[in-house]
Amino acid sequence: MSQPVFTLEHQDGAARAGRLATAHGVIPTPIFMPVGTVGSVKALAPDDLTAIGAPVILGNTYHLYLRPGDERIARMGGLHRFAAWPGAILTDSGGFQVFSLSSLRKLGEDGVEFRSHLDGSRHLFTPESVVKIQRNLHSDIMMALDECVPYGADYAYTERSVGLTTRWAARARAAWPVGSGPNLLFGIVQGGFFEDLRRRSAEELKELDFDGYAIGGLSVGESKAELHSMLRMTAPLLPAGKARYLMGVGTPLDIVLGIQAGVDMFDCVLPTRNARNGTLYTSEGKINIKRREYAEDEGPLDPECGCYTCRTFSRAYLRHLFVSKELLSFRLNSLHNLTYFLDLVRGARAAILEDRFAAYAAKVAALYPDEAARAEVPGF
Repeated sequence: MSQPVFTLEHQDGAARAGRLATAHGVIPTPIFMPVGTVGSVKALAPDDLTAIGAPVILGNTYHLYLRPGDERIARMGGLHRFAAWPGAILTDSGGFQVFSLSSLRKLGEDGVEFRSHLDGSRHLFTPESVVKIQRNLHSDIMMALDECVPYGADYAYTERSVGLTTRWAARARAAWPVGSGPNLLFGIVQGGFFEDLRRRSAEELKELDFDGYAIGGLSVGESKAELHSMLRMTAPLLPAGKARYLMGVGTPLDIVLGIQAGVDMFDCVLPTRNARNGTLYTSEGKINIKRREYAEDEGPLDPECGCYTCRTFSRAYLRHLFVSKELLSFRLNSLHNLTYFLDLVRGARAAILEDRFAAYAAKVAALYPDEAARAEVPGF
């Protein structure tokens, strides 16, 4: 690509507004990326995602490799064509899924051997094979294979893991050298909850000159205070001229505090999972639509939201759908929650460009006072 991969447009404190160029469009940052684990954002079609202005979605390397298979998707023209998605796609490395299957996997220098959760068959992920799988998927943004360290791991284990993740990252970079093509390759900083290991991981990965950098190994069971303390320490270690991605985090307040720390990209299953459980995010805070108080509420879900759900249906109807277990409830609730998360980062971007991010962050924090107190972030 002729233009830079990442362009930093403006900063307000550590908060950044920028643009990330991919083969399927330029992504304004900060950005929230809806999660489409198996090539589908649950309950939504691509035109729904286009309508709410999502420029990029996630696919899951582990799940797509197992079913329907990356080689089959390649024969179908790649994940964009297979899923009829015109925007950008980021695929993860599969490292977190393998981490979550700790009883079914065996870690070694070569890679990680694991048993499929579907049929028990054995498979091996190596840094090179994970890049190959993501190339078969035609991912715009590929992630290097890493080990996600469990919360509570001791220093010796975590130090060995950082060394392994760095060596794997070097092999992934060798499999997809700088300038190889339009697919971008990101490295993932690990190090558990030890500051010196986080610094070491960041420094070693910077030497490999990835197209962007992710912060992994957070939201794995730690407290909100620990999460945000480690995040504030780690984000400034990453190159200022590259996109910064916080993996698998989190709530609206997590995202705003992540932006405040200098992060550009976020993903989480929270908005769609909570939508299916009836928990909805609004300009007035969270509500649970199944509550009896909404049974005759003729007002919109969120009067400040312009999504199809809020423009068209009452809270009473949304409650009726949910308690009746109608599938339409999943779609309408998911549309709204993802709109809320996308509007949240769009609002943050506008605030950064206008040098008023601190006030914006304080407004969001006021909607979630209990979580803000647990985060123990100065000023909130």
